[in-house]
Amino acid sequence: MAQIRILADELTEQLDSPTLIEGLPGVGLVGKIAADHLVDEFEMTHYGDVYCGGVPRVAVYMEGEAALHPPIRLYADAEHDLLVLQSDIPIHPKSATELATCLDSWFAELDVTPIYLSGIARQKSNKVPALYGVASDGVISQLVDAGIDQPTETGLISGPTGAMLSHSIEVGTPAFGLVVESDPQFPDPEAARIIIKHGIEPLTGIDVPVDELVDSAEEIRQAKENFAKQMQEAEEESSQARPLGMYQ
Repeated sequence: MAQIRILADELTEQLDSPTLIEGLPGVGLVGKIAADHLVDEFEMTHYGDVYCGGVPRVAVYMEGEAALHPPIRLYADAEHDLLVLQSDIPIHPKSATELATCLDSWFAELDVTPIYLSGIARQKSNKVPALYGVASDGVISQLVDAGIDQPTETGLISGPTGAMLSHSIEVGTPAFGLVVESDPQFPDPEAARIIIKHGIEPLTGIDVPVDELVDSAEEIRQAKENFAKQMQEAEEESSQARPLGMYQ
């Protein structure tokens, strides 16, 4: 049965219209790196487990722990009114609609506003990765107020993140999408830093230290490399933004 099992009920009443950061794997693993960093940096509490339809029935174990966990989990930080959706596996786009539908009623109960994260493939460059934001009706003005740039070309967001954004448009719920230029072949901690500092921070008003993310960039890249290879082998499952061109 599709459900979300809450493990820390005491946190629910402390959350006040929280923001959720989505960390499904995608291009450059930008969303996953950013989500994992937030969980670690704020020492977020394991708040709930996600057993929605479409989530593969696999069990995850952690280094140095005997306990088993589902592959998609929710973490909470009541002090910052912050939730993180952390995933250890790719989600097929066809299953993402089931996931979005399952989460939707729970979002409504807690008045959650999700921020979905995606990378867009870029050529290697010494320039700082560009970032832009998109949103559903009703919250676009918040992007403007946050000083986040609008897209400079027509494009689309595909994969599970695209499916979840599409669901938000269909049912008329608020949602943001942040897109950052990312390395299409390897984990990209720098792109994750950009999406945190120039996207998540101004939208949430939360100051997120990223020194460890910068200092450990190479270690993070190596640690996530096997995951990135799995994502490349299943490219259709990867969340990504891409341009459509002038004559789509």
